[in-house]
Amino acid sequence: MQSRPQHHSYPVGLVHFALAMGGFAIGTTEFATMSLLPYFAPGLGIDEPTAGHVISAYAAGVVVGAPLLAVLGARMPRRRLLVLLMAVFALANGLSALAPTYHWMLLFRFISGLPHGAYFGVAALVAASLVPHEKRTQAVGRVMLGLTVATVIGVPLANWLGQVAGWRWGFAVVAALAAATAATVFAVAPRVPADADASPAKELAALKQGQVWLTLGIGAIGFGGMFCVYTYVASTLLEVAQVSDGWIPVVLAIFGLGMTAGNIIVPRFADRALMPTAGALLLWSTAMLALYSVMAGNVWTLTITVFAIGWGGALGAILQTRLMDVAKDGQGLAAALNHSAFNIANAIGPLLGGMAIAAGWGFPSTGLVGAGLAFGGFLVWLVAITVDRRSRSVVAPAC
Repeated sequence: MQSRPQHHSYPVGLVHFALAMGGFAIGTTEFATMSLLPYFAPGLGIDEPTAGHVISAYAAGVVVGAPLLAVLGARMPRRRLLVLLMAVFALANGLSALAPTYHWMLLFRFISGLPHGAYFGVAALVAASLVPHEKRTQAVGRVMLGLTVATVIGVPLANWLGQVAGWRWGFAVVAALAAATAATVFAVAPRVPADADASPAKELAALKQGQVWLTLGIGAIGFGGMFCVYTYVASTLLEVAQVSDGWIPVVLAIFGLGMTAGNIIVPRFADRALMPTAGALLLWSTAMLALYSVMAGNVWTLTITVFAIGWGGALGAILQTRLMDVAKDGQGLAAALNHSAFNIANAIGPLLGGMAIAAGWGFPSTGLVGAGLAFGGFLVWLVAITVDRRSRSVVAPAC
């Protein structure tokens, strides 16, 4: 692992803010692409289910890029790696804004996804290194706060721009945000040299840990429920609740407020009881997603339910901290893979939701599909808890 800076040797709040800026840029493009789906689909000459493949292409980029870039960047100082990742992210989103056809858009969204997981993984490690051990989840939550604030401000702004100036501006704004993040991180992030003992082999050793795979499984399945609903919430508002386009940014912002509240409040409990908090949050998500299916017909009840679903976004910070505990010397790879797992969820959720809609079950059915995914994540959580307890009971007598 890289050298750990002293807690007070850097302006911790400023560093966390700079890292969160990257989360803001990433969150804006990740979620705004979903909300812009009804607009860029006709712009590229495709229907909405096909447009969902653009979202899946981004998710595939995250899944591929997170482990690849984490391993390749193992010997690079984290500050430099963060700046390079944001530079690539800026370029790819700029190209997305200029995409002439559907197939070029698929390619540019795939490239845009490549830096996502590695950036969040490295940013989380840097953020946690600046605070005491017992406040790690809160530090990671501050980085993730950039993503959640994006759902309050960035996504509605991108959606509004998509309506008044064209969907391409949503991606152009993200490119500018990413460039600003690269410059800010370069200016304020800790200048800590790379660990001389770091290597791709040490990072890959994380894959030998069973609890790493179980933690990733919780995210890959359990987080799919939120993406399943969020991808089609704009279409649900238009087709089921039958409201005007102007409601879409409002509801998306309220969803973001739910995510923001979750990332501020839930990590405080997680720092005291990490895995119990994760289990409780998965059950909460299961219930709220199921409720969505019966609340979608009215804009007011839908909005309240979407706010409650947003709280489930705090699962990201919790699982990130869990991976720090179980990955041993492969923390960089494990932290990046956390976002691969979430983007497997980002691919699975819209895919299954789209299948339910195409089967004629209607947009509200995404809530029930999402609830099934969240509960599936809870079942993986149960396996992880059981395995962990059994391993401790075996080790305890020898101690």
